[in-house]
Amino acid sequence: MHDRSLSRRTLLASATAVAGAAAVGASSAPALAATERPSDRDARLRALIGTMSLEAKVGQLFTAYFYGHSADNPDQNHVDSNLRELGVRTAAEVVAKYQLGGVIYFSGWAGNIRDPHQIADLTNGIQRASLALPARIPSLISIDQEHGANTRIGSPATQMPGAMAFGAGRSASDARTAGQIAGTELAALGILQNFAPVADVNVNPANPVINVRSFGSDPNAVGKLVAAQVQGYQRAGVVACAKHFPGHGDTGEDSHTQLPVITHTREEWNRIDAPPFRAAIAAGVDSIMTAHLQVPALDPSNDPATLSPTILTGVLRGEMGFEGVIVTDALNMRGVRTKYGDDRVPVLAIKAGVDQLLFPPNIGVAWNAVVDAVRSGELTEERIEQSVLRILRLKDKVGLLNGSPYVSHREVDRVVGARKHLSTADRIAERTTTLLVNKDEFLPLRRRQRKLLVVGANPVFPADDTRFALPALTSALDDLGFSTTEIVTGRAPDAATIDSAVAAAKGRDAVVVATDNVGATSTQRTLVARLVATGVPVIHVAVRNPYDIAQLSGVRASLATYCWTDVDLRAAARVIAGRVDPRGKLPVPVQRADDPARVLFPAGHGLTFDD
Repeated sequence: MHDRSLSRRTLLASATAVAGAAAVGASSAPALAATERPSDRDARLRALIGTMSLEAKVGQLFTAYFYGHSADNPDQNHVDSNLRELGVRTAAEVVAKYQLGGVIYFSGWAGNIRDPHQIADLTNGIQRASLALPARIPSLISIDQEHGANTRIGSPATQMPGAMAFGAGRSASDARTAGQIAGTELAALGILQNFAPVADVNVNPANPVINVRSFGSDPNAVGKLVAAQVQGYQRAGVVACAKHFPGHGDTGEDSHTQLPVITHTREEWNRIDAPPFRAAIAAGVDSIMTAHLQVPALDPSNDPATLSPTILTGVLRGEMGFEGVIVTDALNMRGVRTKYGDDRVPVLAIKAGVDQLLFPPNIGVAWNAVVDAVRSGELTEERIEQSVLRILRLKDKVGLLNGSPYVSHREVDRVVGARKHLSTADRIAERTTTLLVNKDEFLPLRRRQRKLLVVGANPVFPADDTRFALPALTSALDDLGFSTTEIVTGRAPDAATIDSAVAAAKGRDAVVVATDNVGATSTQRTLVARLVATGVPVIHVAVRNPYDIAQLSGVRASLATYCWTDVDLRAAARVIAGRVDPRGKLPVPVQRADDPARVLFPAGHGLTFDD
C-alpha cells in the first residue's frame, strides 16, 4: 500500500500531492494544464488509474451534495442533516468515505454558500480531504451558476443577466464575455465545473422548468449563444456543461417532479432541439448533461434519456461525435426515479454511457450499487475506467492534476466582484432590456415626471433570501432622482391590497407595476386593470417571463427584463429614466392570451426611443 501511494504521488505534480492548512494562503485558481500530446496525456492518466482501487475508481464517477458551510466544522443543524441523509457528519467525511470525484455547492437549503471567503475556505477543506485519500486526486467542485433565475452565488460576486436576456441582446460577444467573467470568478473560488449553459430551445411558453433559463426559441440563435458561453467559461479554465440533452425546451412538465415526454418527431428534434448541442460540441464543450425525459422518436423504450444507451451512446456519442464527459441531471429528481429504484439508476446510467453521476439521493446506496455491479460482472472494470479517464482528462485540463488545487483569499479579493466585472455586467444588461410597448412615446419619462408609485410582485433574489425585487427596483429609481412610494402587492394581490394600490396612485405622475408570471386567472391582471382605470399612466415591468404582457391591456409602456436581480432592474430603471436606449429584441414570440394560435409580438420585436 505504501508503494502504491508513492506511485500516485510520482504521477501527480508535487504541488498537488502536498496537503495542509498552510495551502489556504496559496496562489490563484488552478491554471490550465501545459500543452501535451493527447496520447501522452492519456498514457499518464491511465497509469494513474492503474494505481487506483475499484472503490476509488467508482468514487471518481460521483458528484455528491452535502450540508454545511465548512468541510469539517459545519453548524450542528447541518451535522444532523448530513448524518440523516449521508451517514456522516461532514463534507470531508463523505468525500473520504466514498472517495468522491467531486461535490456540488448549493445555496439555501444546503447552506454551502455564505460569502466568497467562506466559499474559498470550503473549497480548500474539500481539497484537503480529497488529497488525504490514497489516490490523492483533487475534487472537481461544481455548481449551477447559470445566472439570472438560476443563481447560486449572489452579491458581491458579479451578477450577470440570465440566458433569455442574452437571447434578447443577441450578442455572442456579450455572452462570451459574461461566461469568461463568471468563469474567472468561479475559478478564483476553486469551482471548476459549472453546469451551464442551458442549450434547451424554449418553444413552449408554458414550460415550467426551463423558460427564461433558455436563450430563446430560435435553434440557430440559441446555438450561437450556447457556443459563445461555452467558449467564455472554458477560456477562464472552467468546465462548461451544455444541458439538458436531448432537449427540455418543449415540455409542460417539470422533470424534478415527473417524467416528461417530448413528442417531437425525429425531424423536429433535428431541426429544433439538436442544433444548440451540435454548436456546443463544435465549440469544444467539455461536458453535456442529460435530461430525465422520454423522447420516443429517439428511443421507443420509454426509458428516460439519462438511462438510454440509444440516446447517449447511439445519438450523442455515435451520431454527434461527442467525446467529453456525459453527466446526469440530479439523480434525486422524480423524472429518473419513476421506473427504477435508486440502486438501479446509477448502474443503468453507466450502462447507457454516462460518466459522471450527479446528486444521487442516497450516496451509499448508489455507490455500493455500482461497486456491486462491477463485482457481479454486470459492469466491467474497464467500463468504469473509461469514465474515470474522461473525468481525469477534465481535471487535468483545468489544472487540478498539475498544480495546487487550493485557492487564496487574496485572489478572491482581486477577482470576485471586481469593479470592471460589475461595470461590464451593467452595460450588458442595458443591451438586453426589451421595450415591448411605448404608447405615444411615453418613455423615457420627462423631467417633470418625478413622482412614481412602484407596486407589484416581489420575488426574492436568487441566491439571497434577504433581498427582494421591488425594493431593488424602487432603489434604482430613487438613485436616478425619482420620488417613489412603494407598495408590495405580491403575485396574488387580494381586493384590499389592490384597493390600497389604487388609492396610492392618486397624484402620481406614473405607476410602475412589476409582474411575475401572470396567468389567465391571476389577480395581477386585476391590479393592472384597476391601475389603468385611474387614468394615471402605467409602466409595466415583467420581471420574469416576457409572456406577461399578453395578459394585460391599457398600459402606456411595457418592459421585459427576463429576471429580477439588481443588474436587470437597474437596467430597467435606466431605460425608464432615459439614461439608456432599450436595445433588446424578443428572443421568443408572445402569443395572444385570447387566441394562442395568433402572435401578439413576434420574436425580434423590440422598440427603441427612436421608433
